[in-house]
Amino acid sequence: MPRVGLTPAAVVDHALALLDDQGGEALTLAAVAARAKVATPSLYKHVPGGLAELRRLIAVRVTEELADRLTAAVLGRSTDEAVEALVAAYVEYAVRHPERYAALPQAPDGADPDLAAAGARLVDVITAVLRGYGLEGAEAVHATRTVRAVAHGFASLTTGGGFQVPEDLAVTRQRVTGVLTEGLRNWPGRV
Repeated sequence: MPRVGLTPAAVVDHALALLDDQGGEALTLAAVAARAKVATPSLYKHVPGGLAELRRLIAVRVTEELADRLTAAVLGRSTDEAVEALVAAYVEYAVRHPERYAALPQAPDGADPDLAAAGARLVDVITAVLRGYGLEGAEAVHATRTVRAVAHGFASLTTGGGFQVPEDLAVTRQRVTGVLTEGLRNWPGRV
């Protein structure tokens, strides 16, 4: 019988806390079990697929967390202001949770309905912001990819220590976002 209070969601909570504290290399079933104060075999009652399933559940949760952050950031905003808020929230999530961000799948497995739904929700936030620029169809797809590339690139360089020059990184992000919004306002394939 599963331990009272331990659920698949609680196991993911313990795994995320482990990621935050010790990094991705520390993620093992034994380490998560120790954090949850259960024997390792007890985790299989909650994540029968073992470490692979736990990593999948983490990917779903992280994707949902990022989608939630982006949704909150863009709420009540449109066009340039929404894009600026979206990029800032994206980068902030990566900086505050670099190990979680590293667990974010770049191309969610379409065969996994939970991961596909979480990924679609994340992309939908970006696509909704782009409607304010009059971008639809294929052009909205291209623009969504552009926004994701900018946000992910900036986040990855920031968390990976890629910006070593001592200029204010917030100013750099503002400049990058300014270039992005200028491009969106003057999108070549606008409908």
